[in-house]
Amino acid sequence: MFLGMRTGCCWLVLLLGLAAAGCNRGASGTVQRSAPRVTVEHPVVRQLVDEDEYTGWLRPSQEVEVRSRVRGHIQKILFRDGDMVKQGQLLFELDPRPFQAAIDQSKAQAKVADAQRVAAEKDVARQRELLVHKAVAQSELEKAEADALSFASRVTVAMQEVEQHKLELEYSRVTAPINGRIGRAQLTEGNLVNAGGTDPLLTTIVLIDPIFVYFNVDERALQRYQNARQREPGSQAASLREQKIPFRFGVDTDEGFPRSGVLDFAENKVSSSTGTIELRGEVKNLDARLIPGSRVRLRIPVSDKYEAVVVPDTAVLADQDRRYLLVLGKGNEVLRRDISPGKLLDDGMRVLLPAPGEEKAAGKKDRIKNWGKEWLITVGLQRARVNYPVEPLDSNGQPIAAPAAAQ
Repeated sequence: MFLGMRTGCCWLVLLLGLAAAGCNRGASGTVQRSAPRVTVEHPVVRQLVDEDEYTGWLRPSQEVEVRSRVRGHIQKILFRDGDMVKQGQLLFELDPRPFQAAIDQSKAQAKVADAQRVAAEKDVARQRELLVHKAVAQSELEKAEADALSFASRVTVAMQEVEQHKLELEYSRVTAPINGRIGRAQLTEGNLVNAGGTDPLLTTIVLIDPIFVYFNVDERALQRYQNARQREPGSQAASLREQKIPFRFGVDTDEGFPRSGVLDFAENKVSSSTGTIELRGEVKNLDARLIPGSRVRLRIPVSDKYEAVVVPDTAVLADQDRRYLLVLGKGNEVLRRDISPGKLLDDGMRVLLPAPGEEKAAGKKDRIKNWGKEWLITVGLQRARVNYPVEPLDSNGQPIAAPAAAQ
């Protein structure tokens, strides 16, 4: 029993020793706890532009369905699916033999008609001589002249048929009507192409440089963009293309909005069902990485550049409907600073709007300058208590000097 009591006393002494090690006693004999460590940094001043964000989609600036103008069998396909093609490049070649045979036949008919015309003209000459000697009637001469004119017309018709068949022979070589990226061949070699009401689609070509971005905005937003760039009050409103309103955008795989373009077109009416109007922007696509049909995110500036104070959004605390920051005061004492939070930026920083009367009292420049001197607690917020001191460290873990007085 004595041994058990001795063991319990040893444990008690050990615990009391550990507790004493975590505390320091001052000269008065009271226990003084060490101040909690926190990470602090100054708010950042940035140049910002207010922007509206939308979702849109990409479309080619030109799109052509390639179809055959004549009937025939596909003999050769002279491209690979997905190639970039040039205007006038040969894509499909139909069997040319039927078209060449039609040309030869029309030429032969033209020769026959021309021989008949020559014979008819000689007959007209004879009939005129006989009429002078009154050996034939006037009607015989008129009939000979009509036959000569008929054979001359047949020659003309036959030569026109030759030109028509030559044109069909040319159409048997299907070429690219525009520059762009070609799709897959819808028909393979050996298939019959039937030109007419049921002519099949051979392939498609889209022009992707430049490429268009389409999106919808409400009519008030469009008026705001245009009014912001109106040249002079009362002057005639310039078209959207003339105003050259810029925008930034990115596809789903982009971080942020790294690409840019210019608005160049707005539909001529607002949709009565949605209250929106469709806008279009033109974008350079030299590397051909932007694919028609892709979804994009875009932003349009609605203000000029201005200076703003931004802080990490993780440093903003909430107290019911109020938002506040913890800052350092005199002697590294924690102070609460109520704020008016603005928009959240892409990098996780939050804009600080002027509190009621703050900018009016200090002025915009002085307000930004004063915020730049503050030490803001960003890490260790759960350890900091208002009106109690802390041990501030910078982002590298090095101690900082205490502020001389609260800002």
